[in-house]
Formats: sequence, C-alpha cells, structure tokens
Amino acid sequence: MLNYVMATLKKSQILKEEKHRARILILNRPKKFNALSYNMISLLLKNFKAYEDSNVRLVILKGKGKSFCAGGDAVAIAHTAVAGHWSLGIKIYEKQLKLNYVMATFKKSQVSLINGIVMGGGAGISMHGRFRVVTENAVFAMPETSLGLFPDVGASYFLSRLPGFFGEYVGLTGARLDGTEMLACGLATHFVFAKDLPMLEEALVKMDSLDPAVVCAIIDVFAQKPPLKKNSAFLSLEIISRHFSKGTVEEILSALEHEAESVTTEWILAAIQWLKAASPSSLKISLRSIREGRVQEINQCLIRDYRMASHSLRRTVNNDFFEGCRAILFDKDKQPKWNPSKLELVTKEMVDQYFAKVDDEDWEDLQLPATSGPYRAKL
Repeated sequence: MLNYVMATLKKSQILKEEKHRARILILNRPKKFNALSYNMISLLLKNFKAYEDSNVRLVILKGKGKSFCAGGDAVAIAHTAVAGHWSLGIKIYEKQLKLNYVMATFKKSQVSLINGIVMGGGAGISMHGRFRVVTENAVFAMPETSLGLFPDVGASYFLSRLPGFFGEYVGLTGARLDGTEMLACGLATHFVFAKDLPMLEEALVKMDSLDPAVVCAIIDVFAQKPPLKKNSAFLSLEIISRHFSKGTVEEILSALEHEAESVTTEWILAAIQWLKAASPSSLKISLRSIREGRVQEINQCLIRDYRMASHSLRRTVNNDFFEGCRAILFDKDKQPKWNPSKLELVTKEMVDQYFAKVDDEDWEDLQLPATSGPYRAKL
C-alpha cells in the first residue's frame, strides 16, 4: 500500500513515497523548476544516509512538474553571502557537495528519472547516481560560466570522462543537450519515453534485489535508442575534440573562429557567442578544473569545487559571481561587467588562486563523510 510521508518542512519541498523496499523521493518545488534549496539538500542528505544501512533496495529520484532540477539556488547563496559574512553562503554549498559525495558512493541503486530540465546542481544529484534515465523532454546544461562560476558539483569528474573532449565543450559553452545526446555521450544510461515512466517505476518498485544488474535489466525492457537529430553537436565529436583539446581558452576560441570562416554550423556559432559573453575568469578556471578532473577521483574533484566556490564567494580574485547573478538573475539586463573583461587579462596567477586553500583562519577544506563504497556511477 502506498504510504505518502510528507517532509516536515514548510511547503514540503521533498515528498517521499514508500513502496515495498523502494523509496521514491520527489523534488517538489515546481514553480522554481525544482531548484535545490538548503532544506531540500538537507532532506535528501538525511534520507540517503538513512537508506544506506536499511532494508531499502532502491531509491528513485524525480522532479514534480516539467523540470527534474534546474540547479542549486544561486539566488539564495548570493543573498546569504551579501547579507552576512561570505562563509554563510558557502555553508549551503558545503552540504550540497556532501550530498553529491554520498550519492556518488551510495551502495544501493539510485535511479534518476530525468523528464525535463537538469542543470547545474540538478546534474550533481543525478549524474553521480548509478542509473540516469532520460526522456524526450530532458534538457541538460552546465551554464555556470555565464554566471561567473564554473561547472561544479563534481562536474569536472563526469564531464572529463565523456568521449573525446566533449566535456570541455559542454562545460565551457553551456551547450544544451537533449535526451538522445545525453544517452549518446554517456551522461544518461537509458532513454525511456515519458509515457512509459509510470510503468517503469511500477516495475522497479516491485523488484527485491540489491543487484544493479537486475535493476538494469528492468530498465532495459522499457529503454529505447532514438537517433540523434541531424543538427546534434555530438555528431561533430571529432571536430569538437580537435578544437576543445587546445591548451588554453584563447586557442579554443581562435580555432572555432577559424572553423567558422568555412563552416557556419549552428553549434560552432553558438559556442563562439557563448565564449565571448561568458566570464573570462570562469572560462579559464573551468578549463583547468575539467582537465584536472580527468586524473582525479570524485572526492578530489568535490574538494577542489569547494575551494573554488569559496574563493568566488569571498571575492578573492574578483566579483564575477555576484556580477553574474546581478545581470542574469536580479536586474536581468544580461549585460555583466566582468573583471577582468578579456581572456588575455586573466593571468595564470589569478587562476592559481582559485585552486589554493583559502587564507582565512576560520576556513578549512571540505570534510567529506565516511562512506563504505567507491564511486558508483558508470560513466
């Protein structure tokens, strides 16, 4: 029998369904595209920890409404950091990264049903899970460089493991991918049409096994492999890898502009436009972060994310995060004044500062919770 257990918080931002030995967690903030609030992060973390050593066999995560999760609540973090000491904002982020790590090392199977928008922090609570099921309504993006930030929540781990240098392309340009592209590049493990999700869910909750192969076999029954659209950027993986494998953002942009002189492909023009509009500092730290992620474990990537976010909120190098929030989220004039304003003005020393420990006596590196397993997602 279905037992709805409402979260004991205002507005019930996380709904929980208990079915047999499965637990279904529903992000319930549809008017905000299910953007993650501190309360939501706290509840998710609490539940995943509780399920680790219980008789729960499976956790299904999905969003209410037309979005899975549009990301972390950057507005709340920015407001908190401005209203008080910068470290208040980073406390929200700290718990989010701990949640990402718990999900990444979760012993049970997590099945994320991505039927709509999944961006930023939404990727953090889904991409690290073992099964990522997308539909024809899925839209993935990591648009942080337009906000003066960087692809975070462990994105340097999962983006760097995509084929070729597709991860650099996605992370630097904020490119939007549909469900078929997510499946093709490995961000998704399965594609299931939205109309079939209720049947898939029903089949999953009846399962009584801890074996991920059993879970996979159930999803496979409903899975499809629709073709990529003709204008999909993933069909140009060889070209993308040739350009985005360059050593610097300047070289990447120059290579794309040279390509555009003879080929006016939509994704190339969009990439050039984004790279010219995004925060120059963000682009440079993002490229370095993804490159470092290629040879690091998930815990190292999350600790690095915490350092970089701390410097962003602390304004160690510049004010780009707050300026990006002003231009995109608050005033919405879409005219950010980046500092430095050009790629060539962002020095190696500036970039290095983002990756160093924060020089503050009250600050310490991210302390991740003890877990009993290695990274679980298959990328």
